[in-house]
Amino acid sequence: MPVTGSSHDAAVAALRASYAAIPPGAPVRLAKSTSNLFRFRDGPTAPGLDVSGFDGVLEIDGATAVVQGMTTYENLVAATLPHGMMPTVVPQLKTITLGGAVTGLGIESSSFRRGLPHEAVREMDILTGDGSIVTASRDNEHSELFYGFPNSYGTLGYALRLTIDLVPVKPFVKLRHLRFTDAAEAARTIPQVADADFLDGTFFGPDEVYLTLGTFTDEAPYTSDYTGQKIYYQSIRERSVDYLTVHDYLWRWDTDWFWCSGAFGLRNPAVRRLWPDAKKRSDVYRRIVAWDKRAQFTARIDRWTGRPPREDVIQDIEVPTERLPEFLEFFHEEVGMSPVWLCPLQAHEKWPLYPLEPGRSYVNVGFWGTVPQKPGNLPDHYNRRIERVVESLDGHKSLYSTAFYARDEFWRHYDGKTYEALKERYDPEGRLYDLYDKCVRGT
Repeated sequence: MPVTGSSHDAAVAALRASYAAIPPGAPVRLAKSTSNLFRFRDGPTAPGLDVSGFDGVLEIDGATAVVQGMTTYENLVAATLPHGMMPTVVPQLKTITLGGAVTGLGIESSSFRRGLPHEAVREMDILTGDGSIVTASRDNEHSELFYGFPNSYGTLGYALRLTIDLVPVKPFVKLRHLRFTDAAEAARTIPQVADADFLDGTFFGPDEVYLTLGTFTDEAPYTSDYTGQKIYYQSIRERSVDYLTVHDYLWRWDTDWFWCSGAFGLRNPAVRRLWPDAKKRSDVYRRIVAWDKRAQFTARIDRWTGRPPREDVIQDIEVPTERLPEFLEFFHEEVGMSPVWLCPLQAHEKWPLYPLEPGRSYVNVGFWGTVPQKPGNLPDHYNRRIERVVESLDGHKSLYSTAFYARDEFWRHYDGKTYEALKERYDPEGRLYDLYDKCVRGT
């Protein structure tokens, strides 16, 4: 939603007052109505800052936009598309916020060309742990915070206002679904893709891997609709060519939360017809999952019916593109979950807390589901095993879900020296959570 500079200033003043009202020594968190994290917690939490006044677009000027940090990408895209523009990278779920994608590493199918969302940021106003609001950019006195902010997950501060780059769009996206019967061949193809605006992939099994190339186009002979009865991920196997409006392309995964809506019966045509289209959304499904975690409804049914407990395997990892076949072979043989999402990416700069090698081709592998626990295994057997394999392949793991690293190991992966220096400068009293404690220990 559009907002004015004066309303933003009023929101900043209210936020300062609410921050000052939190007792000294008490940790600080945001009070948000939505979340795309998968670290469910029970028990009391710290007071939450009301950031509802930071959910709008302040200005769109040609190829840049000034946006408040809690603005969802759904609202941001709705504001930019009428100008014939979009953010350089639009994460696949509608309620991901711009500030969340920057501090927590968003990704999508333009990342093979455009990098990650934080690489499109020119400058940002950040509320730091000491209560200050600083403007950080690549080349000012807060440049270290600018580069250290991605992958800090709100433990160094909260982005209140960001100036970002936009890119032009055309009305439609033409999709080409290319099937490979060998993951190694698909991996070799990824760095060679040059004639596309978007690139992602889907792994159904060792002999069924797809790369989907999306290209902007001014005209389309037809457009498909995957917001009602039809399911996008199923179309990948059914069509070699498809056309979507640019709006529907950007949100093609949200309707079914990739394929996770199947857990609620939405692959069944009868159930799908009864489920309102307006409620076919990732945030609706996530609220159901959060309720189920609190109520232990599914776990109780499993116990009553004699089924083994299940382990949540909900992660995104990155491995160098040439190591992708090794990871997929391991994952298929030991975990056995499918489909799996593949999203090629390439960072353009060095970001200390998530040290991808600039210019190197990586593939993000996303997998979200549950697998039955085997007798004798630890409850987190699969997640711990994935961490070890990713490390052995010179990869990295996103921190929006569970993590099990020992503290020293964690900081080797995520540049503890840089983080400690930033924490000392911008949050000397530890008002914000520590990254390790938040992402691994679950505080």
